[in-house]
Formats: sequence, structure tokens, C-alpha cells
Amino acid sequence: MLSIQGRQALAKLMLPLFFVLSIGLVMLGLTRRPVVDRLRMDVADALSPAYRLMAAPGSALADLRRDLVGLTALAGENARLRAENAKLRRWYDVAVALANENAQLKANLHWIPDNAPSFVSGHVLRDAGGLYGRSVLLAVGEGHTLLPGDVALDAAGLLGRVTETGDRTVRILLINDEASRIPVMLTASHGNAIMAGDGSPYPRLIYYAQDNRPVEGERVITAEQPAPGGRAHGGFAGMPGGLVVGTVHYLHPGSPVVVPEASLDHPDIIRVFNYMNADHDGPQAPGRVPLTPPMPVAPALPFIPFQKPMRGQG
Repeated sequence: MLSIQGRQALAKLMLPLFFVLSIGLVMLGLTRRPVVDRLRMDVADALSPAYRLMAAPGSALADLRRDLVGLTALAGENARLRAENAKLRRWYDVAVALANENAQLKANLHWIPDNAPSFVSGHVLRDAGGLYGRSVLLAVGEGHTLLPGDVALDAAGLLGRVTETGDRTVRILLINDEASRIPVMLTASHGNAIMAGDGSPYPRLIYYAQDNRPVEGERVITAEQPAPGGRAHGGFAGMPGGLVVGTVHYLHPGSPVVVPEASLDHPDIIRVFNYMNADHDGPQAPGRVPLTPPMPVAPALPFIPFQKPMRGQG
């Protein structure tokens, strides 16, 4: 047992000790960044079962509440489903006719379908730590092939992109993080802009044409962003175009934001897609255009003046 003077001296030394320890950790992170990043992802992999175990009671209570609410509204739900079933039967006939017509047109045009991107699904572990303020940790299991730059979507729209990968988990940077910058297209005004996260629920729209301002309520989709020179380890691939992001809204005059379609507050199941095409190599260097060799020029023939034949000559 320490004396009162010893405990008082120890209490005075704790604050300087923690201060020096924090400075040492910061310097270690700056000088040994790859080692610290790998250590953080190893810790996240090790704690992923604990995260899942802590999330299990909440998921069970949510399922129980959902079942109770469903039982109370079972009669009305059955009536609504019967009406929807009758409507779907009518639309089914229309869809079959359109599908047959579409198949016939594609056969006439010799249509070649695009390659479907591969994806991995996982559950969010409700972890928002790391280098970014708006990120989540996704459990994807062992043996995954995800790389930084892969696109994360939920059932409604774009969520973010992969920034770090571990053995069983990956970290996803959400679109409303301050480090997120995504090129987008505006469907009604047909303009381009950059969607920049600022930590709030609604990312801002910047770098749009002043003579073509975003329209309130118009739809926002991703603009195609080709990958420069293929995909290196740790780099980001190109953003595919046409992914649903959200709608334009003006919180203040002259300050357009995007209301995301995806659930950024409480994401649950996320799919991570690899939109990179293996046959797409990109340019050899930024701004480099292969030159076409000049066509060979035929040698000029000697000029022979025309002489009019004299009378009496052939």
C-alpha cells in the first residue's frame, strides 16, 4: 500500500505520463504509417467476433419488435398483398410481352451484354473508428479479394468506397466523410459537379457551372471516372457511371446539397462491387497520346513540258 504522499505524487505524474505517451503514439503513426495501419486492421479483425456478439442482442430485439408489429397489422397486410398480387398479375403479362420483344430486338441487333461485376456482401460491425470520421467496418469473411477503391452499395444507392482491407474485414469510407470527393452528374440540368462530404448527413455539391445550377429535387448519379493506368495495389479504381446517389436539395440559397438514397446513419448489409474491367488498361501516361507514323510519300515525278507536234510529224 502506498502512502498518501506517494499516491499524490503518482497522481501528479499520470497527466505528464499520458501526455508523453500520446505524443509518442502520434510520432509512431507518422513515422511508421504502414505498420500502424496494419496493426489497427489486425486489431479490428481480432475484435470482429466481439463486435458481432455485441450487436446480436440489438438485432434480436429488433427482429422481435418487427415480428410483434407485423402480427398486429397482419389483417391489413393480407388485404394489401391481395390487391398488390392482382395488380402484379396484370403487370406480369405486360412484362412478359416486353421481355419477349426486348429479346427479339437484341437478337436482331446482335446485342453483346456487359460483364456483370463481381461483389461481396457483408454485415456492418457498427465501427466508426480509424483515420476517417464517417467510416464503417464491414465483416466479409476470409478469402475475399476486395481491394481499396471497390464501390460499396446498399439496396438504395451509393454508400462509399473501400479504403483499407484486412483478412476478414474491410473499412468503407462513407460518401459524407470530409475526405470523400466523388464526380457526379445531374440528370435534369445535365450538368457535372463534385459531391464533397463535410461530416454532415448531406454532402455538398461544388465545382458546378454557375450558368447551369443544380435544380431542386433532380436526381444525382455518379459520373464515369476512368482508372488511370490500371489498378495498382493500394490505389483507387475508376468510379463507374450511372450509380444512384440521391437528390438535390437547397438547405440555404446558393448552397446545394445531396440527400443520399442510401442509409448512412445505420447501414446494415452492404455489397462491395468490383467494377474494374480486366481488359481496360487505360492510357500509358497522363496526357500521352500514341502518335500515328506518317504515311510514306511517293517520290515526285520529273516535270516534262508538253510540246505540240509540228505539222508533218506523227
